[in-house]
Amino acid sequence: MTQPVPRRRRKLTLRAKLFLGAVALALAATTTIGLLTEFAPPPGPEQPIAFSHRVHAGVNQIDCLFCHTAAERSTSAGLPSVERCMACHQYIAVRRPEIRKLADFWEKQQPIPWVRVHRLPDYVYFSHKRHVRAGVECQTCHGPVQQMEVVYQYAPLTMGWCLQCHQQPAATPVNVLTSRTASPAEMARGASRAPLDCVTCHK
Repeated sequence: MTQPVPRRRRKLTLRAKLFLGAVALALAATTTIGLLTEFAPPPGPEQPIAFSHRVHAGVNQIDCLFCHTAAERSTSAGLPSVERCMACHQYIAVRRPEIRKLADFWEKQQPIPWVRVHRLPDYVYFSHKRHVRAGVECQTCHGPVQQMEVVYQYAPLTMGWCLQCHQQPAATPVNVLTSRTASPAEMARGASRAPLDCVTCHK
């Protein structure tokens, strides 16, 4: 025959169960919130004109190089000039408030003071031209821009992150990246890889 549990001990047991339940609930809530915020994209910086890459690159399927024309021939992708934007927006959505802001910059002949989104340290050399010519998709580094209402820095752009791509066996032909033809010896040892020597990125 089992002995009845004293009343005082029953109160302690009930309190312990309530306490443990509250702790478990708090941990579950914290974990859920943490997971949701961990996978949520970071907010992009506020820009002088609200610009939707989702509308331009996604819905309207405008190629990145249409606006970022310098990416094919320069280290920088460049930002479109006000004139480039107005080539379309003299006729499209002209009454929208954000397009009016664009028109104000155009009428004053002032560049739009866009806020930089992607940052690399000063000691890093990165050439958009070499990557574009090698066939690297913009989304590889910039993420699914065509789905972004506000662009944010998608990738960490750290040395380790870049090397993961450069170490892939068929990353890029050496002649595309260096403007020279690979020697037979280089081809034999895997010259189709993107360069891994320090001076490629650190000038």
